[in-house]
Amino acid sequence: MKLTYRHTIYACYIGYITQAIVNNFAPLLFLTFQSQYGIPLYKITALITLNFGLQLAVDFASVFFIDRIGYRNAAVAAHVFATAGLVGLAVLPSLLPDPYVGLLLSVVLYALGGGLLEVIVSPIAEACPFDRKAQVMSLLHSFYCWGCVGITVLSTLFFTVIGIGNWKILAFVWALVPAFNCLFFAAVPIAPLIAEGEKGLSLGQLLRSKLFWLFMLLMVCSGASEQSVIQWASAFAERALGVSKTFGDLAGPAIFSILMGLSRLLYGKYGDKIPLKRIMCLSGALCVLSYLLTALSPSPVFGLSGIALCGLSVGIMWPGTFSGAAASIRGGGTAMFALLALGGDLGCMAGPSLAGAVASAAGDNLHLGILCAVVFPAVLTLVMIFRQPKRGESAGSEE
Repeated sequence: MKLTYRHTIYACYIGYITQAIVNNFAPLLFLTFQSQYGIPLYKITALITLNFGLQLAVDFASVFFIDRIGYRNAAVAAHVFATAGLVGLAVLPSLLPDPYVGLLLSVVLYALGGGLLEVIVSPIAEACPFDRKAQVMSLLHSFYCWGCVGITVLSTLFFTVIGIGNWKILAFVWALVPAFNCLFFAAVPIAPLIAEGEKGLSLGQLLRSKLFWLFMLLMVCSGASEQSVIQWASAFAERALGVSKTFGDLAGPAIFSILMGLSRLLYGKYGDKIPLKRIMCLSGALCVLSYLLTALSPSPVFGLSGIALCGLSVGIMWPGTFSGAAASIRGGGTAMFALLALGGDLGCMAGPSLAGAVASAAGDNLHLGILCAVVFPAVLTLVMIFRQPKRGESAGSEE
């Protein structure tokens, strides 16, 4: 069978599912790590910081080497690292004298894969010769959400039926996804990001652009707004809200991801009819409300509702910023996508790390930790409210 660019898109979909596994499987086990290996909360927080910090470093480094090694080689390497990290998660803590070192090494491996995926998947899909690229991009990003849902629901089902004590088996199962996609990416066609005869913007040109820095700020806030809640949702539901792990995972992270995915599907279908600025402002304001509802409500029902509402509100932020940047900054190429991914991962690291640090300092008070992280959607909302597109910008109907 001859593989076409449609298969390339399918490989990109699985790439974002792999990204979801990398970012969301371990958080379901945070309290298990704490009890099984005797790891305190501040060290668990360091796993989040290391994951997104390394992804951030890879994002930046990609500016200098992705074009040299090629997108196909980068895609294959990303999936090899992700596979090794997930396998290591199950194996290394038992092999090494200090289980925490094993967890750290595993995070290093799959974070390298996650960082590469963050940089390469969107531009590979963007380069495919399809019309209505905004819809393709939005649907692509929704697969990260469906991956989160699948990981949460299937993992919870596994923990319930097989037992959470057998979580290492599940780590091997999830490792099969990037292992398969490694072979898939080795075979599908990959188009050049910039057409022959054209020249992309240099790193210096991007860094001198005020418009680029605005999109960077939006990416930081988008990543932080999304991950501050989802990274702590499972632990928050179980410890702060007092519900069971099974119910908390399904009512918190799972519904969060479902609503985030639905919002991205709706954006892909109607995004060209609704001004981007209006959507982003509404998303930011709704996200602020969801954080306040999650952090301040003493009721488990309202707390979990806040987590779910957060998923609906943040869905537009990341792909909306990517689409706006791609339309506004012509010829951005690899450097732009890599640096925007860097900004997003900086937010993904800063948001949950801030929440965890504040919670730990306040006696493991996750309510207060999440409340402090409301600063990120608040900043995004204010930036979008006062943002005035310059004449001639092509940022997809922001006005």
